[in-house]
Amino acid sequence: MSPDGSHGPHVFVDDLDVPVLSEADAHHLQRVLRLRPGAALTISDGRGRWRTGTLGSSERSAEGAGDGGAAGSLIELGPVLQVERPAPAIAIAFALVKGERPELVVQKLTELGVDRIIPFVAERSVVRWDTDRAARNAERLTRVAREASMQSRRCWLPVVERVATFDEVVAEPGAAAADPGGGPLSLAHPTILVGPEGGWSASERERLPRVVALADHVLRAETASITAAGLLGALRSERVRPTGPR
Repeated sequence: MSPDGSHGPHVFVDDLDVPVLSEADAHHLQRVLRLRPGAALTISDGRGRWRTGTLGSSERSAEGAGDGGAAGSLIELGPVLQVERPAPAIAIAFALVKGERPELVVQKLTELGVDRIIPFVAERSVVRWDTDRAARNAERLTRVAREASMQSRRCWLPVVERVATFDEVVAEPGAAAADPGGGPLSLAHPTILVGPEGGWSASERERLPRVVALADHVLRAETASITAAGLLGALRSERVRPTGPR
């Protein structure tokens, strides 16, 4: 069973057996959400395990964690529970988009349960990050995914991959490319490639794997990524039934 909102906020820790909140998370809970000592919350290691706990006092030292806790400490811990990893793993590879839209894409894909998020550069990509900027943005997008996982109460953190090339994403096992006129989505192809605003180039189109259609109309690049995630997630959870060949 996954954690719900009845036990307060959901946060991640490095060690679920000896959980300590990061400084940033402790500040968010105590200063932004204004939680008081003794407030209930759930904690997860991001690898499928979670447990309940209560917030320790911010006035005691770490040595007093058993007697009220230290800033960032957790007390009154419940049993460790396990959430099975959903199968098959779902991945969305999206061509880089402008502005803050990569953050939006990563946030929404995380909320929709995507397991791997792969930004990549296509021939018609307007956005191209150099090595330093790619490293900074990878860290930023990983942070966005973590925050979205807290909000959506996930126990399995998604993996945000480094920026890939078209050659790399087209070789992903089980890949299918989003393009108008394609067939229906299927869990036999749980990795969806979403091209840039200008669409696939002629040379890329020749190398696309199975092609799937996401809607009756042309979608923005970020909308296509989010739509693909929602459709695959609904198929995996059996909230909808496939209508085409699997």
